[in-house]
Amino acid sequence: MQSEYDVVVIGGGAAGLSAALTLSRARRRVLVVDAGSPRNAPAGHVHNYLGRENTPPGELLAIGREEVALYGGEVRPGTVTAVRPGTATRPGTADRLDGDQRGADAGREWPRFVVELADGTTVGARRVLVTTGLVDELPDIPGVAEHWGSRVLHCPYCHGWEVRDRPVAILGLSAMSAHQALLWRQWTPNVTLLLHTAPTPTDEELAKFARRGIRIVEGEVTSFGADGARLADGTLVPVEALVLMSRVEARADALAPLGLKPADFEANGHRFGTHLPSGMGGATTVPGLYVAGNVTDPMATVIAAAAAGVSTGGMLNMDLVMEDSA
Repeated sequence: MQSEYDVVVIGGGAAGLSAALTLSRARRRVLVVDAGSPRNAPAGHVHNYLGRENTPPGELLAIGREEVALYGGEVRPGTVTAVRPGTATRPGTADRLDGDQRGADAGREWPRFVVELADGTTVGARRVLVTTGLVDELPDIPGVAEHWGSRVLHCPYCHGWEVRDRPVAILGLSAMSAHQALLWRQWTPNVTLLLHTAPTPTDEELAKFARRGIRIVEGEVTSFGADGARLADGTLVPVEALVLMSRVEARADALAPLGLKPADFEANGHRFGTHLPSGMGGATTVPGLYVAGNVTDPMATVIAAAAAGVSTGGMLNMDLVMEDSA
């Protein structure tokens, strides 16, 4: 063991840094391990984040790291490869307590995790918070990955304003594509649903499309580029943005030694991918292991993930307070 902490936060995004800030201000010894691959890295700006509207994602995280460091928290670049159960001899907060408290705690056994990093480093933690987020699995269509986050979009609340009144196409991948078409119609009157692999809309959906002026184009989409979406028969649909609902997978491989695996995430009867289920305050079925942000709530926006980090940080501190008091 090279170091011991009250809480090791795995993932340095909005949720992880917000939790680390909350815990550091609570005088906890905190380490954030960040692999440096945020999901929103391709996006130009963060939106609907009160006080930080239109801030580039990297700039927002840089500000967060500085704020965590201001209160004594540590942020370390690296990748966590495994989290294993272990024991500690005294709480990680001992160096911040007075001498009498350190003496009283010496020799006590405390719940702890062993956190292993890719560089061979291991650290101990009384609690672990996982905020690793998600990985988007995009359809294998030329041009989609290249334009992801700029002209290939997924969230109207994140990007709708930027393409307002412009021609937008929905890439039909499932029955949820009809819902997307109706939703994006709020931002632009020029919406086209490219059926691609989606089922034919119901009569009720078709009636709604007719009322809202939404076009439907059949055929497989084979590429997307500067001029729009190209179909298998060569037809070009000239649009400025392509909207799709990616499948999302929780980043949770490091938790395998604890027996915690991602579960299916479903909403409105549709399977969107996987996540790590959590209970009140981000607690998981593994005692002492918490989750926050997109890894447990795939629908959370950046500001919602940050808020979850603050809330979970508070729950973690109370958990430790109760253990200290016991």
